[in-house]
Amino acid sequence: MLKELTAWSDEEREQITAVIRTLMRQTFLLEKKYDKKTGRFLFNKEYRTGSLYLEFLQDYFQAAGITLTENSQMGILYLTGEDVMAERLGRLCTIYLLVLKLIYDEQMAQASTSVHVHTTLGELNARVGSFSLLRERPSATEIRRTLTLLKKYQILEVLDPLEELGSDLRLMIYPTISMVLLGEQVAALLSSFEEAEEEKTHGNGNEA
Repeated sequence: MLKELTAWSDEEREQITAVIRTLMRQTFLLEKKYDKKTGRFLFNKEYRTGSLYLEFLQDYFQAAGITLTENSQMGILYLTGEDVMAERLGRLCTIYLLVLKLIYDEQMAQASTSVHVHTTLGELNARVGSFSLLRERPSATEIRRTLTLLKKYQILEVLDPLEELGSDLRLMIYPTISMVLLGEQVAALLSSFEEAEEEKTHGNGNEA
């Protein structure tokens, strides 16, 4: 590994360092990301660097007990391991994540030609409501914080300004959602949330 480092130019080392920092901060690297200014998907230079030096980066992360994997079909580089995505996800964030996965799988099952799925905040909240997963309506601040966190980890892209937090707020779900959760995990977690809500409801009724 040290021999490789000394053989590279300063520019190459800087590019690899940038990839490592991005992966540690965001967990995922997408080959293409949506650009609001152009309204198009643009190639990600860091993904190209990561793919080019994949073997070195895998050895680097493996030394810390972290696995780096490339899914070239979906255009994703991602980390897995105990210390990855260590930021604690709140209840709303976890529920949004589960429902976004359901929406993603449903649209992909319709023989979609794209790996990116579109939805709206209104549809997302309606699906959450249909599962009776939240006893109280989340505040606008909590929703913004949750969407910002999911955007940080490149799970979704918010296509409209977050200040305009209406039901027609457009969201795009990245294929990274499939790297976070499998279908059977979603079903099990949703079931556990539903049971927890039922226990709370019955418990409150008994206390009354």
